[in-house]
Amino acid sequence: MKFRLLCCLVALTGLSPLCLAEWKFFAMDTGTRDGQTKSYEQQAALVKELGFSGIGYTGATRLPEMFTAVDKHGITFAPLYNGIEVRSNGVTHNSNLKKAITEAKGRKAIIWLYVGGRRPADSTTTDAPVVAKLQELADHAGKSGVRLALYPHAGAYADRVQDCVRLVKAADRANLGVTFNLCHFLKVDGKELDKRLEEAAPHLFVVTINGADKDGTGWNTLIQPLDTGTYDVLPVMRKLKSLNWDGPVGLQHYGIRGSARDNLDRSMKGWKTLLKRLDSE
Repeated sequence: MKFRLLCCLVALTGLSPLCLAEWKFFAMDTGTRDGQTKSYEQQAALVKELGFSGIGYTGATRLPEMFTAVDKHGITFAPLYNGIEVRSNGVTHNSNLKKAITEAKGRKAIIWLYVGGRRPADSTTTDAPVVAKLQELADHAGKSGVRLALYPHAGAYADRVQDCVRLVKAADRANLGVTFNLCHFLKVDGKELDKRLEEAAPHLFVVTINGADKDGTGWNTLIQPLDTGTYDVLPVMRKLKSLNWDGPVGLQHYGIRGSARDNLDRSMKGWKTLLKRLDSE
């Protein structure tokens, strides 16, 4: 419905989609903590003050505390980060994951799932138990109105967005989608950006971005505040705009040293600059 109304407005006014709708920009909790900002309440207050729409969460055991914090400050509970592990004797997951999914009921929540383990030489012989586990979790999440988004992670069983798309198609659940993570995309190969986003688009629930160096190899060069780095993030946003994708965009700050406030503030300024550049095209 949102897209239909948007398309009607675009047709009537001639304005670009971005002029009429903005992506929600949330901060992952990889970059909201430091020596001064520790509690969930302090982190929620900080991201609210700096203009982020919400905050991500890593784990599965302290959700009530995070819910209290985000509700107090009027921001959203962004994706919860967890995962499954592909082992020789089966596929496992955090013992608290299903409980966490149930606790997120009523919040239009998304649960990030990385698919751990080594990337298979031949996925046709190893995907079946992974797909079965994803179906099990998606069916459980569906009872609470929760969506799951596979999270490509460098070095994992599903370390490319195309791996996640393959698994999502095989699982065939409406509440199971994928994430595009810029830093992991660059870490794995960084090739064919437009093609990867086009493939992911029908299943794309979340995107994460950050500053990075074009030829970076380590995380210190591939994850930087959004106002730094030699890699131009604009083509990512331009492609998302051309695809009429309007889901949430997350800020990745894993491993960035220094003040959480200063780093987040810099990235918020970088985000606003990106939007201005995109809107001026």
